Amino acid sequence: MIEIGAQVDLSHPPTRVWLALTDRALLGRWFAEAETVQGVPDRLLLHTAGLPGFEANVEVEVTERQVPELLVLACDEAGRLSELTCTVTATGQGCRLEVREATTHGAWAAEQHEPREQQLRQSLTVRLPAILDWLAFQQVDLRRNDGGMTAELPLVGARGPARARRRRHQLAAMLGGVVVFGGVAAWAALPEEPNQSAAPSSTPSLSPSPSGTPATLTATQRAAPSVRPTRTVASPTARPSRSVPVQPSRTPTSAPPPPPPLTARYDTDSSRLFGYTGEVVVDNPAGTPVGDWAVVVTLADGSTVDDVDGANWRQNGRAITFTGAAVPAGGSQTFRFDVRDNRPKARAPEACTVGGNPCTGL
Repeated sequence: MIEIGAQVDLSHPPTRVWLALTDRALLGRWFAEAETVQGVPDRLLLHTAGLPGFEANVEVEVTERQVPELLVLACDEAGRLSELTCTVTATGQGCRLEVREATTHGAWAAEQHEPREQQLRQSLTVRLPAILDWLAFQQVDLRRNDGGMTAELPLVGARGPARARRRRHQLAAMLGGVVVFGGVAAWAALPEEPNQSAAPSSTPSLSPSPSGTPATLTATQRAAPSVRPTRTVASPTARPSRSVPVQPSRTPTSAPPPPPPLTARYDTDSSRLFGYTGEVVVDNPAGTPVGDWAVVVTLADGSTVDDVDGANWRQNGRAITFTGAAVPAGGSQTFRFDVRDNRPKARAPEACTVGGNPCTGL
């Protein structure tokens, strides 16, 4: 028995996902065109011929149904029989859909297995979420009681309090900055304290000298110590003269230039109503491979990554960090990621950097 499968976490209720699984028109939008088999209830013909991993159309019949949790189908593809099981499990954010197909008679060719599983995963992680977003948008009451458009969109969390808190934090930071700046400015404006050592301790008195020298001459002689501060002028000028010739000798003239940094290019590969698929190409212009690289993509508030192909990733708040295999000398590495963005018709992330430098294309 050969088995393939995939699963996806969806931000939609189980009833909406069940509708996309069982409605013939909706099924044709995200997986394959379907038509009913005349005279046979619960049976459909899926036009899968030509899809990756399929050699012919598939005739399916419902064998078990538990709304909205379980759907089991018996499949016949040109004599090869299989069983397709769809399980819908409610979660805190919506639900999880798991699809498994196992052969019961005959087998797929070796070259069919991987493309067939990739086709299933692509349908679940890209096309199905787009259809569910479209369904959610259709169900929004835009003119409730003729009172004008409402601000309610499906699956868009209330972010007013969070924004208010961020504004209060920003205002507090600004006020704190003003207070600190004002304190520094007031400190800088204070007058310098007089140098007690440089000033004469008392006013010289004018008194006749024993030798008959005029009083004015005696006063001048006593005030002579005030000339002492001129000694300090020469010492600062002498110190830099010793350090100036030493600095150039510390920098070797034969040091090799640093290798050029990695660069990255962003492009939106595809888009849908509430999300898009992004692609990043990391280029290495250096003459040696670079194994330690990281691309940081900043998403809009409330957006999440559903699937990544070609890189490892981790999410911290709105920042998604991608890492992967070494980038060869003069070569590149490419990875793609699917984003669920709660902004209608969003087409790109807010920012993208590699090694702290911005990616081109944004």
